[in-house]
Amino acid sequence: MKRILAASLLLGASALATPTLADVNIGLLNGITGGAAAMAPEITKSYQFAVSQINDQGGLLKGEKLVGTLADAGCSPQVAADAATKLVNVTQVIGVVGPLCSGALMAATNSATIPAGVLLISPAATSPEITSLKDNDLVFRTIPSDEYQGQALARTLLDRGTKKVAVSYINNDYGKGIAEAFKKEFEAKGGEIAGYEAHEENKSSYRADLAGLAQGGADTLVLLDYGDTSGLTVLRESIENGFFENFVGAEGMKTSAPIKAIGADNLKTFMASAPVSSKSEALDIFNKAFTEAGGDINSSYVGPSYDAVFLMALAIEKAGGDKAKLSESLRAVSNGEGEPIFPGEWKKAKELIDAGKAIDYKGASGELNFDANGDVPGSYALFRVEGDDWAVETQMK
Repeated sequence: MKRILAASLLLGASALATPTLADVNIGLLNGITGGAAAMAPEITKSYQFAVSQINDQGGLLKGEKLVGTLADAGCSPQVAADAATKLVNVTQVIGVVGPLCSGALMAATNSATIPAGVLLISPAATSPEITSLKDNDLVFRTIPSDEYQGQALARTLLDRGTKKVAVSYINNDYGKGIAEAFKKEFEAKGGEIAGYEAHEENKSSYRADLAGLAQGGADTLVLLDYGDTSGLTVLRESIENGFFENFVGAEGMKTSAPIKAIGADNLKTFMASAPVSSKSEALDIFNKAFTEAGGDINSSYVGPSYDAVFLMALAIEKAGGDKAKLSESLRAVSNGEGEPIFPGEWKKAKELIDAGKAIDYKGASGELNFDANGDVPGSYALFRVEGDDWAVETQMK
């Protein structure tokens, strides 16, 4: 399996995107460029890892190969809409996994996947706005909504003695969603928001914005942005100008870019929250297999990304390849009922489905029992910078 996976990774997207007549094609939307670019390489590996496991164990339906056509959503609504439209109308995929960013998902679903009746599963788009999409039960997530993360982050900071903060958030669906959830919970539990402002992406400087926020007297800046783009600039300028002493981000800031650009020694008061997988047999199985295949289990979203592809394949198998039955089939293979299926157990799952028996997928990222809106519950942790990586500071609740 290692040799086969290695070959797939070396060949890259082209090896996965050349379908034959007997192939079952799904789209793999990633954020190869844009704000989430630092996360994309390992997410691509996890996508491809799931595809290779399925094909190594007999493929889909009557022996068809699963083909994942990789496309860049760019963490951009327009780029994502264009990529999704091409996947749906030109490549004619039966389903789509991704994209990573919330604004990209909203654009891709509204312009392409929902009108075409195509199932989409995102492993990383976390905006609360996605919950209320009029999606005809076609949009699902293997990652929890930021409604929960924003609340958990607020409670965690208050529990740690941080009672007064300023908030700076990127002016998009992701930033607004988590900022609003944080603010509501922080204030409801007795905290003080000393400054609360949106900022636009890709400005050359944010010093004026930061100076205004600092006037509120908070020593902690809650920065809700992407660590590869404007979030990095805001963080650097905050440190260089002494506007704040402590910094807290969410998963968008938990990338390698700030560590590489600013240095771990300058980030001793910088922490970031992020969804984490609960300890489980399924997670242990995935971690072992993905590590042996050359993947980095500590990289953001690799578990949810793997799960999204594996679940898409299970739904296709359960639906017999019928696109119209995919959403109900997705719910049927991960609802807490049936024979447990762990990561990598494709052959077992296929045999049970073909025999008409119920299965319940136990994901690397959790139980993944979808609610009425296609959402899942989640667990979170607060991370600190340690050397050239991130380490858990504390679990959040």
